[in-house]
Amino acid sequence: MNPISIVLVIVVAFLAGMEGILDEWEFHQPIVACTLIGIVCGHPTEGIILGGSLQLMALGWANIGAAVAPDAALASVASGIILMLALNGGTANVTAAINTAIGAATALSVAGLFLTMICRTLAIPIVHAMDAAAEKADFAAIDRLQIGAICMQGARIAIPAAALCFIPAQAVTSVLEAMPAWLSGGMTVGGGMVASVGYAMVINMMATKETWPFFILGFVLAAIPQLTLIALGLIGISLALIYLGLKDLAKQGGGMGGGSGDPLGDILNDYE
Repeated sequence: MNPISIVLVIVVAFLAGMEGILDEWEFHQPIVACTLIGIVCGHPTEGIILGGSLQLMALGWANIGAAVAPDAALASVASGIILMLALNGGTANVTAAINTAIGAATALSVAGLFLTMICRTLAIPIVHAMDAAAEKADFAAIDRLQIGAICMQGARIAIPAAALCFIPAQAVTSVLEAMPAWLSGGMTVGGGMVASVGYAMVINMMATKETWPFFILGFVLAAIPQLTLIALGLIGISLALIYLGLKDLAKQGGGMGGGSGDPLGDILNDYE
């Protein structure tokens, strides 16, 4: 990478690390982080493809209670850098490079939890210092400590990203070309399963007897090759508007005999 690209990648990584805590501008989301890294490195198309694939996997990631979700920020930034290094090194098989980056992201997302644990441990004395400043009504000190803690989260991603940027591109390309066929084939299969796993995790959280008919209809329509994404989107909007119209009609008692207000649920309940 050239020096300008390295600086811009570090800036993106720093923003992604901060957004992993702030969760305001979504720089830590794979579709955003990988796309930005692709743009600054001159490979926006490949960055979008990688980000979209990782985003499908990250849809089901969430912090629940004491269970901490994998680190999407480190996974997105590190896998994006690995892909850019492979492309800059002149790799001929772009698909294999993307699938390898996806496989690396899965491992890095779990490894990133270790860095998260270190930062949260270091944040404990910062919180105590903020409490002491609050007792003295020193609001300027509270602001400085807050900014320092957020910058520490940014450095959590920026430092590993900077280290990856100095790996020779030819070294990454050589590793990809030296991979045996069974390993590259496994990466291809695993990369293809990422979207399915991500959708399955989301469906597992959203599935109810009212939403299953829409899921099934969507899967069937998606199998028709003549339908574009725009057409599928318009069909989804139409179904949503029809459902909302029927729901309003049911609430008014028109034609449903005073149901529960959920027309699809009433229909399904009739067959139970």
